Amino acid sequence: MENTKDLTENSSRSERKRRDSFGMFDGYDSCSEDTSSSSSSEESEEEVAPLPSNLPIIKNNGQVYTYPDGKSGMATCEMCGMVGVRDAFYSKTKRFCSVSCSRSYSSNSKKASILARLQGKPPTKKAKVLQKQPLVAKLAAYAQYQATLQNQAKTKAAVSIEGFSWGNYINSNSFIAAPVTCFKHAPMGTCWGDISENVRVEVPNTDCSLPTKVFWIAGIIKLAGYNALLRYEGFENDSGLDFWCNICGSDIHPVGWCAASGKPLVPPRTIQHKYTNWKAFLVKRLTGAKTLPPDFSQKVSESMQYPFKPCMRVEVVDKRHLCRTRVAVVESVIGGRLRLVYEDSEDRTDDFWCHMHSPLIHHIGWSRSIGHRFKRSDITKKQDGHFDTPPHLFAKVKEVDQSGEWFKEGMKLEAIDPLNLSTICVATIRKVLADGFLMIGIDGSEAADGSDWFCYHATSPSIFPVGFCEINMIELTPPRGYTKLPFKWFDYLRETGSIAAPVKLFNKDVPNHGFRVGMKLEAVDLMEPRLICVATVTRIIHRLLRIHFDGWEEEYDQWVDCESPDLYPVGWCQLTGYQLQPPASQSSRESQSGSSKQKKKAKSQQYKGHKKMTTLQLKDELLDGEDYNFLQGASDQESNGSANFYIKQEP
Repeated sequence: MENTKDLTENSSRSERKRRDSFGMFDGYDSCSEDTSSSSSSEESEEEVAPLPSNLPIIKNNGQVYTYPDGKSGMATCEMCGMVGVRDAFYSKTKRFCSVSCSRSYSSNSKKASILARLQGKPPTKKAKVLQKQPLVAKLAAYAQYQATLQNQAKTKAAVSIEGFSWGNYINSNSFIAAPVTCFKHAPMGTCWGDISENVRVEVPNTDCSLPTKVFWIAGIIKLAGYNALLRYEGFENDSGLDFWCNICGSDIHPVGWCAASGKPLVPPRTIQHKYTNWKAFLVKRLTGAKTLPPDFSQKVSESMQYPFKPCMRVEVVDKRHLCRTRVAVVESVIGGRLRLVYEDSEDRTDDFWCHMHSPLIHHIGWSRSIGHRFKRSDITKKQDGHFDTPPHLFAKVKEVDQSGEWFKEGMKLEAIDPLNLSTICVATIRKVLADGFLMIGIDGSEAADGSDWFCYHATSPSIFPVGFCEINMIELTPPRGYTKLPFKWFDYLRETGSIAAPVKLFNKDVPNHGFRVGMKLEAVDLMEPRLICVATVTRIIHRLLRIHFDGWEEEYDQWVDCESPDLYPVGWCQLTGYQLQPPASQSSRESQSGSSKQKKKAKSQQYKGHKKMTTLQLKDELLDGEDYNFLQGASDQESNGSANFYIKQEP
């Protein structure tokens, strides 16, 4: 019986030691009796028993990956409780993570021994004092881990209430997302590299019941912007545990990260029985495979650093009077998008959203320098803490030569209506400013005071030569009230005594942007620029994209340039913490259609009202707004040109 008892105790002790050796449950047994709570220094010096043959341990470049039942893989410092790669630990027995911990352990052991002798107790090799610190630390870590799981569960529940998941949306409809390389202004847009399908990464293993976070290798099955559909290695054609994640997330790592960081690689529980030699399996699967660059997470972090900071002052378009600018202050920065609050806003609710590379914002003094209208603020001096944004932080425009043949007031062209971005309209150059900027008005819809003129640069992709829409089979919106339909440019130019702006003065650059019809993305609703919505590219005309907001009617579509900073890859909102607006459902469209039509009707009425404004109203508004017009001379030469530059494309 005694022999049986001894064998049982030895077996129990070996089992505890086996579990403690990989650093995951080390110290938890100290909650039981003293005889089993801690091991003696002699016991800790014992040689490690041979590992079972079915235990997966993978070595790579001297580092150890391990399924956490292997003593050879992980170790726990007996002094501080840190878990790490066993081979990197100090001393032959690998009991301590550093020299300092080893010395501290010896010092505490001597103190405990001296104290025991002073108290008249027999000396003991058990180091109870030393076990308390790792135990408390690990219990605290375990409690924090459980709290994290609960928080994650709450977060997931909160997200599911929204009812939208990019992964499910793309899978269920076989959609294709625009690649990250299409968005040069977005994080990783210029350094995405060759991340594609079949790239391997190390990710948390969710198919595991262990109390600590463990990892396993997964391959990219499908890419959708920043989001990737992953499948754990070993599942072959089984998609049962496939999952979507943001490839730029903090839990996605290149192969080899676990070895370098001392993190255990654990096969998913569902497939543990499939292979007895996981090392051979992974070696075979990973030979010749691609993974993320070692500095991928660093690049992600660097690409999400933005030079604009709160309290910076800028000049930005006045959203109520497009013809002028106002001073605004950066309130917050999210993913490079700025929430600007107009400086003269009393309650700080009069705001405007745009990207830091938007052509709508400029440095302080820009309006005066080019002769643009500007609303002077009632605030005579800068508020404490506010400072002017350095000019070099703003998007640069292409330099142009205005000394020769150039745009002239009265010339006709076609332009995207900034108040109705789904239309391209007949337009007129109303004023030529300095540095290549133009004031443009929509024919038939202009206010008497020019308050709805808008500023485009001569190289802007939002203005086009006469005939652009006809050549590219786009519906051109004629001037309001014009009755001679269908609209013909030749007749209209003759009737108005106007000339068309020369074709050679327009932007002819068409970059290889990579967009394709049907691609999904996240896009700003420029009529409500605080909103970013699920969207689709429905047409491509050279560099011009037709953006459709999923779930909404085509009348809400918008024409946007392929390099617009208001377009983002799938997953951008999740990456930056911005709120994404899901596709409108049938019920929400019906409930909002009434209000939307009311808004559209009100907008049209307001638009007409400006045109019918009386002289007295105009005078009062100008006095109230303290609108200043900085004059800038311009000398231009008349010229004309054909509209045959643009190649005809099918819709």
